Amino acid sequence: MKMVDVGAKPKTERVAVATARLRMLPATRERILAGKVEKGDVLAAARLAGIMAAKRTPDFVPLCHPIALSGVEVTLTPEEEGLSVRVQVKTVDRTGVEMEALTAACAAALTVYDMCKSVDRGMVLEAVQLEHKAGGRSGTWHREAEGARKAEARPARGGKRGGGAAPATVARGGKRAKRT
Repeated sequence: MKMVDVGAKPKTERVAVATARLRMLPATRERILAGKVEKGDVLAAARLAGIMAAKRTPDFVPLCHPIALSGVEVTLTPEEEGLSVRVQVKTVDRTGVEMEALTAACAAALTVYDMCKSVDRGMVLEAVQLEHKAGGRSGTWHREAEGARKAEARPARGGKRGGGAAPATVARGGKRAKRT
């Protein structure tokens, strides 16, 4: 195992957007929106947790580069079955911020769970996913509208053994299909 050397890469603007959903009882969602949760302002705490998590991602994701973030925006939106979390992370650096956005979305959702577990232990954190990334050598990527992952075959990278793994195809819903 080794950390990827990004020293020769140019610093460029990079953006990543990640989302997550929290399913909960309607009464739990209403308590959150009305500010009637014993521990305090759930939405403010979740936003702060997301920002803090984005900044500390390399502390607990092995081999993740520490990078200077130029912005983190965490938005929680009420939905019929709970709350949605959306995180946008920006930097001008040599590597992307996908891990920071995904980590922030998880931390924000987990904070909601922690603050509300006394009234609804059945909450479900689900659909944590990258929605968009831009910048860097690989350019821009968007999640397709119907939720299917876009799998592009890339040339195998050479290594000590002279090649990489065959590209995997991905079926709707993010489930791996057979390798070809």
